[in-house]
Formats: sequence, structure tokens, C-alpha cells
Amino acid sequence: MIPIRESQTVSEYFNETHQQVRATARKFIETHVLPHIDDWEEAGEFHRDLYKKAGDAGLLGIGFPEALGGIGEGDIFLKVAVSEELMRSTSGGLVAGLGSLDIGLPPVARWAKKDIREQIVPPVLRGEKIAALAVTEPGGGSDVANLKTRAVRDGDHYIVNGSKTFITSGMRADHYTVAVRTGGEGHGGISLLLIDRDMPGFSTGKKLRKMGWWASDTAELFFEDCRVPADRLIGAENAGFIAIMSNFLFERLSLAIMAYMTAQLAYEAALEYTQQRTAFGRNITGFQVTRHKLVDMATQIDVAREYTYRCAALMQAGKNPIKEVAMAKNFSVDVCEKVTREAVQLFGGMGYMRETVVERLYRDAKILSIGGGTTEIMKELIAKQIKL
Repeated sequence: MIPIRESQTVSEYFNETHQQVRATARKFIETHVLPHIDDWEEAGEFHRDLYKKAGDAGLLGIGFPEALGGIGEGDIFLKVAVSEELMRSTSGGLVAGLGSLDIGLPPVARWAKKDIREQIVPPVLRGEKIAALAVTEPGGGSDVANLKTRAVRDGDHYIVNGSKTFITSGMRADHYTVAVRTGGEGHGGISLLLIDRDMPGFSTGKKLRKMGWWASDTAELFFEDCRVPADRLIGAENAGFIAIMSNFLFERLSLAIMAYMTAQLAYEAALEYTQQRTAFGRNITGFQVTRHKLVDMATQIDVAREYTYRCAALMQAGKNPIKEVAMAKNFSVDVCEKVTREAVQLFGGMGYMRETVVERLYRDAKILSIGGGTTEIMKELIAKQIKL
């Protein structure tokens, strides 16, 4: 197991409560995840009871209202601390799967009808049920405003037809927050519906096989005349795009955290390995090229982390740092791809072997430039914010 250096978690942004929760998350990973993570990666999924264990530890309720069983809203750095420690699992897939509620549940907690909120949210936060977000469609990618899945009002129900793809926790979620078209073309015709897996007309395809994030189940969803009660509408009809966009800010911050932590783990593994490995009669850290690579890796990670913290601080202060979070995501992802590549290179042939953690981290890194809005979409978003 890669040792944790305490200096990496010390920052002006974290108080004693944050560090206590961090310690809880660290113990959770060490006890319930690290002994099994290699097997779960190979199996392509982790045990469902891990959600319940995470719920019992209080790790799923952060950022959700206490009235719904959460830990409380508003403390962004509590979530940052836990997110960093969950990445110590060395598996982005596990973190994505365990955390699918963080993108699927917030619209329900904020905008669903009161009785629906009280029915759905608490069991998910306890880890008894699983929530997922379903926006992406085949052929649609980042073009959310032009999604095709259609929901037509029929009395007290909506009739939904269409499909979704690349849905994290898609195979085993109990509740899906689904983006549908209830109005005309463009972003003004989009709504959100809460659809349960046992509703008539809903089905899942086979589990999708991926380059990385092996431990998360990813699936296609199909809706064929799926009947959804009208009270499952989240927020106002045709106002779903705003909810989706508000969700993206925290999702992108989370992906930035995943990126610099993936890089951090790769750096730590490379540092430990190079201090032990010898070549040409000496330790390879004795070569300037090795030392300089490690220095560059450490520098890039620190910059990515600190800028992401600054974005979190802006969010904590009630700001809406769309540009800054997009920049943090792009920069952190770029650092992640560079650092994981260099880590594999420093490991040499061993870096290409499945038994080394850097091989997994290198594969897992790629999805971070795609999920939550591609690097190219982020650049267009930044360009608009700076009025180019």
C-alpha cells in the first residue's frame, strides 16, 4: 500500500473537523476497499454492500440536507477531503460508482416534490439504494441541448421513449435522474424525470467494457413506452437544462480532484519505486533525469491541487466560478495524463504490467478529459466566459 504523507493533507482550507472526517474516509478505504480492490477491478464491479458500509460511515451524506438524512450542505471542503481519501482506493472506477449519487441525487434533493424527496433521498444516503444520472445519449456526447429521448404527457403519467449510454451505475441503480425532451428543440425543451428501474418499459443493456474505470458498472438504458408518474417530474417542465448545468459545476470540481489525486498516487508509486530500483550499479534516483522528472511531477500536482482548492473556496463563498472550475478541470487532467505517463515510464517494463498500480492509474486517467464535459467543451466554455 502506498504510504500517506501527512504534509499532503495540510492546508489552510481544512479545519479539525475536515481532518477527522478525512481520517474516517481513510480508515474506510484501508479496511473495506484496499484488501479487495484488485479483485474488484478484475471482476468489473465491487460488492453492492459497500454502499451500505459507506452510508454507515457517513460518507454518502456529505453535501445533502440533514432533514433528508445528510450530513449538511455548504461545506465544500468536507467533500474535498473525503473525495481525496476515496481516491486512495487507487481505483477511479470504484470512486465513480460509489459516488454516482453525487450527480444523480442533487436534483432530486433540491427540486423534486417534497414527498418524493423524503421517499427517495434517505435510503440512498444510507447506502440501501443506488442513484444514477442519465443524460448522455448514443451519438449525442457533450451536445446535451440536443438530446432526443422524448417524454410525452399522458394524463397522470409521462410516456418516455429513447435511450441513454455510458451511464455510471447504470446496471444496478435503483433510481435514475433522466434528462428527457418534453418541449421543443434546444435547451428550453428539456426536463428531468426520476425513473425507477422497476417501472414498465425500462430496461438496461449489457454492461459496457471500458479502457479504464473497470470497477464501475457502466450501461446503456432503454425506454420503450416507459410509463412514469407525472409527480416524478423534477422541478418545472422544460426547466431541466438549468438543473443539469448547475449539477455540472460540482461534477467538474470532483473530476479535477480525481485528476490530481490520480496523479498524486502515480507520483508516490514512482517515487517509492525509483528509490528502490537500481540500474548501472546505482539507485536510479541518482540520475539527474529521474530526479528532474519527479520534481516536475510534484510541482505540477501541487499547482493543480492548490488551484482546485481555490475554486472550491470560491464555491464555498457562494460564487459561481464556471470559468475557474473549467480551467481547474482541464489543467488537472493535463497534469494527470502527463504524470501517469511519466510514472509508467519510470517503472519501465513493470509499468506495463497489470500488477503495478501505475498501469491502472494510466488507464483510468483518460476518461477524466471526457467525462463531465470534454477538454474541448471546457475550452469553449472558458472562451465564452472571457468573451472571446
